[in-house]
Amino acid sequence: MNIPSKIVEQAVEEFSSLPSIGKRSALRFVLHLLKQDPGDIEDLSKAIMKLKDDIQYCTVCQNISDSTICAICSNPNRDKSLICVVEDVRDVMAIENTLQFKGVYHVLGGLISPMDGIGPNDIKIEELVQKINSNKINELIFALSPTMEGDTTNFYIYKKIEKLEITTSILSRGVAVGDELIYADELTLGNSIINRTPFEKSFQS
Repeated sequence: MNIPSKIVEQAVEEFSSLPSIGKRSALRFVLHLLKQDPGDIEDLSKAIMKLKDDIQYCTVCQNISDSTICAICSNPNRDKSLICVVEDVRDVMAIENTLQFKGVYHVLGGLISPMDGIGPNDIKIEELVQKINSNKINELIFALSPTMEGDTTNFYIYKKIEKLEITTSILSRGVAVGDELIYADELTLGNSIINRTPFEKSFQS
């Protein structure tokens, strides 16, 4: 790509480092920004810096938050005895958009994936077990993507807590096997939450 400015070229390189952004899309963004008022550019810069400096992770569920405890965990109307286990914050957003879940979350921050060098100690599994042991939890919903990594993580957590007096359930397979949760439409995902099934039935013949 022939760009007649080193400054523009550097900006394109930075934008194209973002997920799913190619060089052509990055160039469109940069050229668009060149046409904006300096105040608009400054606002964008400040917003990006605030992402780095001010965003926190909820000390209860690991969701992104503007404060130490996120708005979901601090909401007295949420059912604290019902925990939905998800891979990352995008899944929290996807489930919240369905308006079908009234409990709280636990964000693992990844999935067990030996091929990628990610083991149980690399994600927030022990924190989840501690939370269950320290609080009155009635049900744990496994809402991980129906992939090999998601199923492996579900089973590992299940074995860690199977002797505890807690109901474990899993989203109904309205979400296609192999798909990531964040790409499910809201209706399908909402129905999967409502029609969740006991976890034991998901691996027993």
